[in-house]
Amino acid sequence: MASLLDFVARRVARMRLSSAYRLGRAIGFVFGRVVRPRRAYVLRTLAERLPETTPAERRRIADGMYRNLALNLVEFLRVAGGGLDEILGGVRVEGEDRLRGALKDGRGALFLVAHIGNWELMGMAAPRFGYPLTFLAKPIRNRTLNECTMRIRRETGVRILTPKQSYRDCLRVLKRNELLGFMLDINRPASRAVFVDFFGKPAATTPGLAYLSAHSRAPVLPVFIHRTGEGRHRLVVHDPIPPPLRRDPESIREATQVYTRAIEDEVRRKPEDWLWMHKRWRTQPTPPGPASPSP
Repeated sequence: MASLLDFVARRVARMRLSSAYRLGRAIGFVFGRVVRPRRAYVLRTLAERLPETTPAERRRIADGMYRNLALNLVEFLRVAGGGLDEILGGVRVEGEDRLRGALKDGRGALFLVAHIGNWELMGMAAPRFGYPLTFLAKPIRNRTLNECTMRIRRETGVRILTPKQSYRDCLRVLKRNELLGFMLDINRPASRAVFVDFFGKPAATTPGLAYLSAHSRAPVLPVFIHRTGEGRHRLVVHDPIPPPLRRDPESIREATQVYTRAIEDEVRRKPEDWLWMHKRWRTQPTPPGPASPSP
C-alpha cells in the first residue's frame, strides 16, 4: 500500500500544475456530488449554524469544502512526490512581524490553528521560513496514511508530539523559544473538555491550549491559511492573545472562548474552507437532572 501511495505521489508531482489542480477539482466534484460522504449532515449543520444562508448558498459552501479537501490531497501528493518547493512558493505570509514580536520575550509562542484551508501546508511553511515548529497531533487511523503523513512532516521540518505525550515536552518546546501548534476545533469527550460557544451552540473544547499559555506565559497566535487561487495561499498571523492571568477553571474557560471566537470569525470569512464534515458539536453538556422535591 505504501509503495502504491508513493507511485501515485510521484505521478501527481510530475503533472503540470494546471492539470493537477484540474484533477483535484474533478475529485472534489465526485467526492461531494457522487460519493457524498456526510453531505446531508454538512447541509443540515450549515442550515443550523448559518441560518442566514439560503439553500443554494449552503450547497455552494458544501461543494467548496469537498473541492478544498480534494485540492489539499493533490497538494499533499505533490509534496510527497518531491514538489514541496513549488507548493511553498505559492504561500504568501502576512503578519510575520507579529510572530517575531511574540518571540522576543523568549517564552515561545502557541499557534492556534484550525481545519481551515490547507492546514497541513501551513505547518510545513513555518520551518521553511526559519521558525522551528512542533505540532500536537493525533495519529491517523489508517496506518499507511499515518506513516506517509508523519514522514512528510518530518522531512519538511515539523516535529510531532501526540496528545498522550508529556505535558512537560510541550513546555520544553516553549522554553526553547520555539513554536507549538495546537489544533483547537476538534470535538472532545465531556470529561476532558470545557464547553464554549461556537456558532451559537456549546462545543466541547480542550482546555489544554489555555493551560499551556497560562503556565508558560507564552502568547497565543491565531494562524490561518486560505487558498487564494491555483497554487496560491495566503497565510496570516493574527495579533497575539495574552496568556490568561490565572489557571482557575473560569479563567481557562474564558480564554478558550476567546480562541474559539477567533476560529469562528475566520470560518465566517470563508466558510467553504472549513471542515464542516467534522462532528464538532457531537458532545453536548449533560442536561441538569430534575430538581429534588422539597421536604
